[in-house]
Amino acid sequence: MRKPDDVFDREREWAALTRFAEDPDDEMRLAVVSGRRRQGKTFLLQALADMVGGFYFVAVESTSADALRQFGAAVASYLGVQGTMAFTNWDEAITYLLDHCRDRLVILDEFPYLMKADPSIPSILQREIDARGAPRGGGGRVRLVLAGSAMSVMGRLLAGQAPLRGRASLDVVVQPFDYRVARQFWGISDPRLAVQVNAILGGTPAYRTRFVDNEAPGDDLDDWVTRRVLSPETPLFREARYLLSNEMEIRDEALYHAVLGAIAAGNNTRGGIASHMERKSTDIAHPLAVLEDCRLIRKEIDPIRKRSIYRVAEPLVTFYEAIMRPAWSQLERGWADRVWQGSRARFASQVVGPHFEHVCREFALDFDWDGELAAEVAAGIASGSGKGPNIEVDVIALAPQDSNKRRLLSVGEAKWSETMSLGHLRRLEQARDQLHMRGLDTRDTVLALYGGAGFDTALTEVAARDPRVLLVDLPMLYG
Repeated sequence: MRKPDDVFDREREWAALTRFAEDPDDEMRLAVVSGRRRQGKTFLLQALADMVGGFYFVAVESTSADALRQFGAAVASYLGVQGTMAFTNWDEAITYLLDHCRDRLVILDEFPYLMKADPSIPSILQREIDARGAPRGGGGRVRLVLAGSAMSVMGRLLAGQAPLRGRASLDVVVQPFDYRVARQFWGISDPRLAVQVNAILGGTPAYRTRFVDNEAPGDDLDDWVTRRVLSPETPLFREARYLLSNEMEIRDEALYHAVLGAIAAGNNTRGGIASHMERKSTDIAHPLAVLEDCRLIRKEIDPIRKRSIYRVAEPLVTFYEAIMRPAWSQLERGWADRVWQGSRARFASQVVGPHFEHVCREFALDFDWDGELAAEVAAGIASGSGKGPNIEVDVIALAPQDSNKRRLLSVGEAKWSETMSLGHLRRLEQARDQLHMRGLDTRDTVLALYGGAGFDTALTEVAARDPRVLLVDLPMLYG
C-alpha cells in the first residue's frame, strides 16, 4: 500500500505496519505501537485503518462502564448495527468484535486507558490470541494493533510475566524526527537556525503544525520564541508540564521536575543529580528508572569508563527546565521579552550547546569512516591515568568489537558558539593518545572538530593537509 501523501516521512513505520496488515497467514496476529504524544502515531494508524477499512477505536480516561459504552457505540457504528451495542463486560465486547472482524484490521488506540479501566483486558486478549492461533485454526485473519502514548505502560505490555508477552509479531516505537528530517519538516533553509529550533522543540511533528499555527521562525528567532513558546496564551507554554502529567506512573511531579532540572543544568551522573537535589542517590533511583521508561531521559554509557550518563531526551523539557521554569512567574505575567533577553547566555550554554553535541554524535553514528560505520558513539572521558588531566570528549566513535584491541574510529569535540582553533586540535590529539593508553587501536583515528561558529585559518590549513583531521561545519552536519 502506498503511503498517503499527507503522512510525512515515516517510511519505515508505514512499511512495517502495511506488511503486518496485509500478511496472508490465516491466524490472528498482534502488533504493539507506542510513542509519546504528538509524534503522529494516531495520524499514522488512522491513515492505515482508512486505507484497509479497519476498525479504529481511541480510548479516553474514564470508568470501565463508560469506556464499555463508548466501545459498544464504536463497534455498532463500524458494523452498521442500529443503536449501541450494550455489552455486559469487556470479555463479551472483545469476543464479539473479534468474531465479527475475522479478516480485518482492529486498532485499539490509547490502550493504557482501557487497561486502567479494566486490568483484565490484556488477559482476555491473550486468551483470544491463543485460541485463534494457527495450531487451532478458524481464527480468521484478525490483525490487532494495540497503541498507546503512556510509554512506561506500553513498555511493560510485552515484558516479564505480562499476559501478552510472546504474543506480538510486531513492536513499533514511533520516535520523534531526527534533526535532518525535522529541518525538512520545518522547511528551514538556514542550518544554524535549524539547530536552534531543534534544540527548543526537537523532532516532534505536532509542534510544527497546530502548536505554532504552522508558523516557522523567519530571520528573527527572538520574536518567534517570545510569541510562540514563551507566551502564556500559546499551547507550547505548558506542554513540557503536560508531558509529565500524561504518564500514569508519575505521581509526584515536583520530584520528577527536580530530577529533570538537575540533568538539564548539566548534572549527568546519578551522584551529581542527587547532590544537586540534596538527596541520597538511592532516593532518585526510581524516578530515574520511570523517566527512562517514559523516554523523557536516556541513559548513555561512557564507552571508556563504563559509567552511566543521564541526559534529557526531549528538547522541550530541557528548554523548559533551563529557561522557563526558573522564571515561570515572570512569564505568566507576560514578561516573555524580558525573560528571553536575560536568558540568552543560558540558552546557548545549557540548551543549544548540549543539544549541538548530541546532534554531532548522531552525525558520527551515520558517518562513513573510511568505509566503516561506527558501532557505538557516545561522550566519554579520556583518563590521564595520573600522567595527564582527564579530558572530556564530546564524540567517541568506536568500531565493532572484533578483536581484543578495539578500534577508535574518531574522537571529536563540538563547540556551538566558539571558533575552533589549533588548541582544540591539540586537545583532541592528547585525548586520542590517552585513549590509546587505555588499550584502544588509534592508528587510523580521525580527529573531528564540529564547529557551530566555524574554524580559524590555521586549523583550516592543517585540515587541508591532513586527511585524519575532519572539520564538520553546519552545512556538512545537515548534508
